[in-house]
Amino acid sequence: MEFLLKFKLNQHLYVKDPESSDMGKTIVQNAIDLIYELGLEQFTFKKLSVKIHTTEATIYRYFTSKHRLLVYILNWYWSYLEFLTEMLIPADTPACDKLRRLLTIITHCQKNERQLMDYNLDHLHNIVISDSSKSYLVKEVDTINKEMAFNPLKSLCKRISAIILEIRPDYPYARSLASTLLETAHDQQFFSEHLPSLTDNMSHQQHKKYVLNYLTQLAFSAIK
Repeated sequence: MEFLLKFKLNQHLYVKDPESSDMGKTIVQNAIDLIYELGLEQFTFKKLSVKIHTTEATIYRYFTSKHRLLVYILNWYWSYLEFLTEMLIPADTPACDKLRRLLTIITHCQKNERQLMDYNLDHLHNIVISDSSKSYLVKEVDTINKEMAFNPLKSLCKRISAIILEIRPDYPYARSLASTLLETAHDQQFFSEHLPSLTDNMSHQQHKKYVLNYLTQLAFSAIK
């Protein structure tokens, strides 16, 4: 089933809200496809303008830089994952089952994953794996953080840590484990696909399945 999701994202990330016009939506949608195709380093507003048959000036009316555009895209993704946890993990689910379901969500192993009409989720997931750390490993991170631009990521980590504390209320590193699980979900899939000797995926399991198995072992071993 296809349906359309919209999230209200931080206004500091854009000059004009992309959701306010067809051109804004076109910019974000095609930016995702082009970053997936070229990589963030080779992606430019000039190339995007050619792809969507507009001018660079038009794109700058929405985003001041490709870094702000990247953070906007990632914020949409973190908001989407948190939406999935709300939809797919009922409040009365046993705590351990909540964590298992959560791990399937962040590794994209859940069955019958809903498709989005606006954005290519496979492309978006690939960008998160390869480029999400570039959103905060920058000198301006403190300034960006003061603008609350990382709030969707923090909110998702807080939700994961709450599930961890349901299982073991006295666990002292719930937020650290939550952010580690989220980051590891991306790093290990990248390694499994491109640098497999940095993983233990010697049997050449499906990459997502391997990462899910590893995260499950890591999480439950830490909080047992």
